[in-house]
Amino acid sequence: MGKGFFISKAVGIVAIILCVGAVAVIIALSVVYSQEKAKNNNQVSPTDGGSTSNPPVTPSPSNEPWDKYRLPKSLVPDHYNVTLWPRLTLDATTELYIFTGDSSVEFECAEETDLILIHSNKLNYTKLENGHLAMLTSVNSGVKAPSIKYSWLQNVTQYLVLQLNGKLSKDHRYHLVTQFTGELADDLGGFYRSEYMEDGVKKVVATTQMQPTDARKAFPCFDEPAMKAIFYITLIHDRGTVALSNGEVKDSSNFPIEGHNVQKTIFEPTQKMSTYLLAFIVSDFAFINNTIDGVLIRIFARKPAIAAGQGEYALNKTGPILKFFEKYYNTSYPLPKSDQIALPDFNAGAMENWGLITYRETALLYDEAYSSNSNKERIATIIAHELAHMWFGNLVTLRWWNDLWLNEGFASYVEYLGAHEAEPDWNVKDLIVLSDVHRVFAVDALASSHPLSSREEDIQKPAQISELFDAISYSKGASVLRMLSDFLTEEVFTMGLQTYLGKFAFGNAAYTDLLNHLQMAVIANGIQLPDTVPNIMSTWILQMGFPVVTINTTTGVVSQQHFLLDPDSEVTAVSPFNYEWIVPIKWMKTEVVQEPQWLTDKSATNNEMKLSGADWVLANLDVVGYYRVNYDTDNWNRLVVKLRTDHELIPVINRAQLVDDAFNLARAKIISTVLALETTQYLNNERDYMPWESALSNLDFFYLMFDRSKVYGPMQDYLRKQVTPLFEYYKNMTLNWSKVPDGHMDQYNQVNAISLACRTGLEECQTLAKSLFSQWMNTNVNQIHPNLRSTVYCNAIAAGGAKEWEFAWSQFVKATIATEAEKLRSALACTKESWLLNRYLEYTLDPNIIRKQDATSTIVYIANNVAGQPLAWDFVRARWSYIFTEYGGGSFSFSNLINGVTKRFSTDFELQQLKQFKADNSVVGFGSGTLAVDQSIERTISNMKWISENQENVLNWFKAA
Repeated sequence: MGKGFFISKAVGIVAIILCVGAVAVIIALSVVYSQEKAKNNNQVSPTDGGSTSNPPVTPSPSNEPWDKYRLPKSLVPDHYNVTLWPRLTLDATTELYIFTGDSSVEFECAEETDLILIHSNKLNYTKLENGHLAMLTSVNSGVKAPSIKYSWLQNVTQYLVLQLNGKLSKDHRYHLVTQFTGELADDLGGFYRSEYMEDGVKKVVATTQMQPTDARKAFPCFDEPAMKAIFYITLIHDRGTVALSNGEVKDSSNFPIEGHNVQKTIFEPTQKMSTYLLAFIVSDFAFINNTIDGVLIRIFARKPAIAAGQGEYALNKTGPILKFFEKYYNTSYPLPKSDQIALPDFNAGAMENWGLITYRETALLYDEAYSSNSNKERIATIIAHELAHMWFGNLVTLRWWNDLWLNEGFASYVEYLGAHEAEPDWNVKDLIVLSDVHRVFAVDALASSHPLSSREEDIQKPAQISELFDAISYSKGASVLRMLSDFLTEEVFTMGLQTYLGKFAFGNAAYTDLLNHLQMAVIANGIQLPDTVPNIMSTWILQMGFPVVTINTTTGVVSQQHFLLDPDSEVTAVSPFNYEWIVPIKWMKTEVVQEPQWLTDKSATNNEMKLSGADWVLANLDVVGYYRVNYDTDNWNRLVVKLRTDHELIPVINRAQLVDDAFNLARAKIISTVLALETTQYLNNERDYMPWESALSNLDFFYLMFDRSKVYGPMQDYLRKQVTPLFEYYKNMTLNWSKVPDGHMDQYNQVNAISLACRTGLEECQTLAKSLFSQWMNTNVNQIHPNLRSTVYCNAIAAGGAKEWEFAWSQFVKATIATEAEKLRSALACTKESWLLNRYLEYTLDPNIIRKQDATSTIVYIANNVAGQPLAWDFVRARWSYIFTEYGGGSFSFSNLINGVTKRFSTDFELQQLKQFKADNSVVGFGSGTLAVDQSIERTISNMKWISENQENVLNWFKAA
């Protein structure tokens, strides 16, 4: 390791920064973070663009390389040596948590240049003996490195800039050495700190989240996914703490430094990998472990969590999922270990750092006494998602972020396959239809949607990159890849996938590379398709949206058109295919599955789809296609009759599809809203989860539109009548709620039955919820089953007052199980008391009360409450600048926040408020929520039209039903 790390006297000085420079660094850092110029002769502040000598003056706006967000192609990193020392105690002088470090990167010059650009953000550099922020030496003794002329920090584009007195020689290698200090902040990005209480003592964890552009906050690096390198990581840390990184520990020993008896842990070099997949963590966590075929699997978490057995489920399921993916990819797991760690503070659900996967506690820890079956499913699917990335994303990595959809969409698809391997009795693979396909339809049906793949030149800034982490990339990506796998067959799909991984292992690729390998597999297997895989899939990847396929069973004509929730919305984005798709159609006539068809034009005639008598047609079997289906009125009526008379003749996934398609076609004015409502009339006989969940999801829109109107009462009466048989069914199945249904889906549907029955005012349900909660309050013994806690807590708090809320709050504050805290945090937003909701909103601004990772979702929980929505909207508008600044403009959750607080908007007054909000905060910005603002405006306009056109008909239908 460390080839060429100590290569000169000047470079040697770097190594002793940790030994002799810490005090000066700390003092300087206090100045930096006070936004003053650094006056210490050994420091330059990253906050003022300072330099060791005056940088060249350029006109504004400048077109210099350092003003561009993408790195030039002139330098290619080979390996890094990085040593970091995070301080887990607050410095009394600076009142900051900090880390110090030194770094050496060896790179090759691919093109002659007199400029070095390397990413750096919020790092404070120490002058080296050459008087600059870095030192450059040549690896080859026969080639002398040019001296540095100017060195400065370009903060907007996040570079350390080094202008040289001469040019670097093509094909020669150089070392760049730096010393730096950073704040170990609580901002959930880069190298940051997470805090928690244990036995009344505050504990601090130093941890990382690099994706997509925050490795540069930990050390200077070429922070782009194609700039793969090998990393030699060393961590200096307090004795008694555990240091983790991507590689295995090579050596760990006591290391006296500045009177501190600390520990120095050196890790084995990583594989060649991207900066965004790096991780290093210092904590005093405990772990459990297992070894599967030579791969060490460890689960790390807080000591009480490990002692309570909360890591056992993850440990037991990781091995089988890992083995499944080895078989699926036909490639052995490429690392000797698989560490997974649950963090108290973590912004994303989980992160696929190679060999050291980080999770929220709710995504990794399972406790049977507190965790519901949905908690368990989430753990299984997220572990599968992250392990899928170990090959697809980590071994072979996207070339640039415009192809993020392929990385995340693929993992979001195969997570269901991995989870099915771990829990084959759950039938979890079907749930992709509800969780991904139907979910993303709602976004992709807007005129302000975007294609899966963006142009590379359109994705430059960190905020633009963060904005791509949305439902389109994850859920649409998963949906179209599932469709592709289905029409190719899984055997052909995996064959193409395996050759793709073999070709690009340890390198980078674009989505077109995968499609080309899939086409090779198609040719090798003699699969007949209407066009090549790249040509078929380009219609789904390069244009936004999706089609509605209309089947006329009288004429046999099958046609397609771009589906828009608001047909009057203006689509300004130009489509390379004029919003036409090459559509695979799996279908059945009456009860017989037919030969699949392809729709390759705007319309075509299929005489087999002409009907006579009582026959009916059902298309998009199992919803494997990424499109909606419409029929002529007669066929719709026959399907509705079949639902009422013998609904089990229609596959369960397609019963869910019929409800979802009908309601959304009605919103788009393609069929009547009354026809959509008629698809719910059979629900009093339905006992399966997926159709009920689909119906409830769509009826949520009716609640959003009508829970402040005269429609609300009759709607409640109808839904109460429909859900009562389901409520009674589960009451009997569970022997008056004394046990849990056996089936995974039945456990979910039991929750639906109680939730809707209580929501619609079924007295027996409300009494049940209140009595269970009251018993807990009176005895301080919680006997509510974890599956039912979320809905029981919410309904009891909604029906109660301050006493119930304060009790739940006290339970939240002292909760040590993350899943239990999450259930309570959500339920606390259910109160009808405005003063409590306002107080709860204020709590989100204090990370000592509501963790930063939970702030935006708590606001959304409050906005979901009809009483809380206007309060949340006023709160967000009044505090936007603070929320945006404090909780990170690059946060992936900002689109969820904006959509969450505005989804009920349906009046012109609310529309004007939303437009004013956009205008008022144009300077502050919206970060990853920028597109969500436009989508919210579009959705509000659509809601206004829908209400004006449908309110009376809906009211009359509910009254008559």
